[in-house]
Amino acid sequence: MAQAVGKKTQESFFTGTFSSFSVNDIAKAKEFYGKKLGVDVSDSEQGGLEFTFPNSGSVFVYPKDDHKAATFTVLNFIVDDIDKAVDDLTGRGITFESYGGEMKTDEKGIMRGKKNNHGPNIAWFKDPAGNFLSVIED
Repeated sequence: MAQAVGKKTQESFFTGTFSSFSVNDIAKAKEFYGKKLGVDVSDSEQGGLEFTFPNSGSVFVYPKDDHKAATFTVLNFIVDDIDKAVDDLTGRGITFESYGGEMKTDEKGIMRGKKNNHGPNIAWFKDPAGNFLSVIED
């Protein structure tokens, strides 16, 4: 007999979750995330950084000498108004990625997925280590 999709079959022993990714320069990451983006950043005992977000989990960022930037989005920042967020971040010196084709972005760098029934409104940018980040409209 097939089980229903998503039905929990085992009792979980997990007590929480967090995400992590690497950077090549902790000092640059701390400056970028803390000062430029306004993220709550603290030093961790493991030599990395911990980001904490209201009503959300935490993210651990660690140094890696042979860091290779992720080719996918490692962190999505949820916003109420993507145009306002993109304008604000652009004013802080953030450069948004530009794409054509299926993920075509407008002149601001926003993929208007809601308008085309093709996912959320989202705009991608990179941190100093080259990792992809996004602002995504809730």
